[in-house]
Amino acid sequence: MSGVRWFQVVAVVFTGTLLSACAEKAAETYQGYAEGEYVYVASPLGGRLDVLAVRRGMTVEDGAALFALESEKEDAALQQARAQLATAKAQLSDIQTGRRLPEVQVIEAQLAQAQAQAKQATIQAERDEKQFAIGGIAEAQRDDSRSRAETAAAKVRELSHQIEVARLPNRAQQIKAQEAQVTAMQAALEQADWALRQKTVTVSKSGEVADTLYREGEWVAAGAPVVKLLPPQNIKVRFFVPEKKIGALKKGQSVRLACDGCVAPMAATITYISDKVEYTPPVIFSNESKAKLVFMVEAYPEANDARSLHPGQPVSVSLL
Repeated sequence: MSGVRWFQVVAVVFTGTLLSACAEKAAETYQGYAEGEYVYVASPLGGRLDVLAVRRGMTVEDGAALFALESEKEDAALQQARAQLATAKAQLSDIQTGRRLPEVQVIEAQLAQAQAQAKQATIQAERDEKQFAIGGIAEAQRDDSRSRAETAAAKVRELSHQIEVARLPNRAQQIKAQEAQVTAMQAALEQADWALRQKTVTVSKSGEVADTLYREGEWVAAGAPVVKLLPPQNIKVRFFVPEKKIGALKKGQSVRLACDGCVAPMAATITYISDKVEYTPPVIFSNESKAKLVFMVEAYPEANDARSLHPGQPVSVSLL
């Protein structure tokens, strides 16, 4: 065989080998597209949109303000709840300490007066007893003196008991009821504070503002999304694998992604493999029809890599 003939044979064999290798490589590469799982941010309460702090295309970080609804009603409710809680606490403190000192002092003064009257009535009763013994006064006058002395003594006992009661706190049932009232007012305050905080919504996951759905001054219903966010970790890739290859895939398996404009291939992890085919022939499966069966597979790249992908962008997926 001449040198030229031999070179041609080698070239044909080498070319065939390259084509075969490329075919095998192409067989392991599947087409797909990037897709975003959007986060629709809303407030559980309704109101007029006073402040829209972001615009479409912005990148926002955790804790950044997104929007604020009018909150005059919630602010007033919070102030009212604070005042009611302060009142309930003051009432509880009052019933726990008994009567005020000036009130106790009034009763003490009344007791001192009653003691003086009782002493005078007792002296008079003793004097009348002696007079009655020698026949100086009638029996009715002696009995009247006894009665006044006993009444005065009873008044002293009454006022003494009033002082003891005044110095005691209220009954346990009253204190318990007021403590429950304080707890209820505390819960009302927390609820009012929560409602006020819901009128200002911040970012819980950093990402890109995909869209804003209201303008300032418009009325926003409770639960209606105002901002549409796309966190980078919510960007995934969907691609389709033929039936004959699907059995070799499993969740957690790594794949390589490539796209036009991407600086370098990026790794992704398979998180979902569909249990339904995307195309089902209307006849019994045959070897020819099986080639048309594909299964949808989803894979997530790392958040930093996902920032370079855009929903709808075509992506090539290679199995590792």
